[in-house]
Amino acid sequence: MCTTCGCGAGQTLIGGHALKPRFKTDGKRQYHVPNHAHPNMDFGSGPAGADAPGLSQARMVKIERDILSKNDSYAQENRRYLAGHGIFALNLVSSPGSGKTTVLVKSILALNGIMPLAVIEGDQQTDNDAARIRATGAPALQINTGKGCHLDAHMVGQAMRQLGLRDNSLLFIENVGNLVCPASFDLGEAHKVAILSVTEGEDKPLKYPDMFRAADLMLLNKCDLLPHLDFDVQLAEEYARRVNPGIAVIRLSAKSGEGMREWLDWVTRRAASMRGTGA
Repeated sequence: MCTTCGCGAGQTLIGGHALKPRFKTDGKRQYHVPNHAHPNMDFGSGPAGADAPGLSQARMVKIERDILSKNDSYAQENRRYLAGHGIFALNLVSSPGSGKTTVLVKSILALNGIMPLAVIEGDQQTDNDAARIRATGAPALQINTGKGCHLDAHMVGQAMRQLGLRDNSLLFIENVGNLVCPASFDLGEAHKVAILSVTEGEDKPLKYPDMFRAADLMLLNKCDLLPHLDFDVQLAEEYARRVNPGIAVIRLSAKSGEGMREWLDWVTRRAASMRGTGA
């Protein structure tokens, strides 16, 4: 009998067929090797796509609809305000450590003087990232979410009013580092931009499909590290397009500058289009 999982006490059955127990030896002792695979546990297969102790799937669906409906009403208010003032807003989303803030700093330094811009920073605690942004000379407001794992449209709307955004400007929203919840919360932005660093693994789009499905652009960041990593760029892009066939991809290195011109052109073209002065 295996003392780890308890299997092997009797016949092991797979598909109604008995399997003989297998044993290995390390030269000193013989030990049992389970010859069955434990099934996966899937708590996201119900109508709610999630599980919470004590809540039915129907109750969870209702709660989520109520929350997202309220958030969407705030997002529409934000969107109307932004459109009315020609402000182009981008929601930058990623896991922690992807390099979002470094990409932002480099982008701001390149765009200073070309168009007015501001930044809303989201983190659970500290204003470290906002301080880095302010050091570039750009106005930045920090939102601390506490135990919250994402920004919502109401938070962003209040931050927008406090920042006093200029007409025909650019607004970067750096969301809390999280590839799950921010996918569901519309902030009123023009586009979600997902940042995936090559240090994270090329299968992230398959593991977190909602985020990459919601994004219009994926920045594949830290490409300067590729010579030192076992990372398949083509496979990462294939996985992203498997969950979102329309997603655009830019290979980027904020450190070396690779891809920065393409990224900045993507931003400025769309910002100009919002103002009605470009394609």
